[in-house]
Amino acid sequence: MTSEQVNLVQQSFAKVAPISEQAAVMFYDRLFEVAPQVKAMFPADMSEQRKKLMATLAVVVNGLGDLGAVLPAASALAKRHVSYGAKAEHYPVVGGALLWTLEKGLGAAWTSDVADAWTAAYTTLSGYMISEAYGSPQAAE
Repeated sequence: MTSEQVNLVQQSFAKVAPISEQAAVMFYDRLFEVAPQVKAMFPADMSEQRKKLMATLAVVVNGLGDLGAVLPAASALAKRHVSYGAKAEHYPVVGGALLWTLEKGLGAAWTSDVADAWTAAYTTLSGYMISEAYGSPQAAE
């Protein structure tokens, strides 16, 4: 990721943060719409899960300028996800739901440059997480 992409991700996330609760609802609604089979991996009451999602995104987004500081937590998260039943093929689906949510949440501020920056960030992190969790360096496209 370039420093400009890091800035775009951080600036756009700052615009989503005020609607984080709504964004989390949108994300999970979209995820369960496109991949209903993953719903069984989540609790019936999603309120804590939605908070965890937004808190984790905030940590990652704020740490993009020093990716090495974020990677240990990303590795631990990836390994935990395996125990929940997550598979490598879920990562692109999650990424699609995330990008869709950001596009809807940002509206006119969702430009092609912002989309490219978020895609680069997600591809970088998810590829790392997949390799940490499953031992094979795959990129989530």
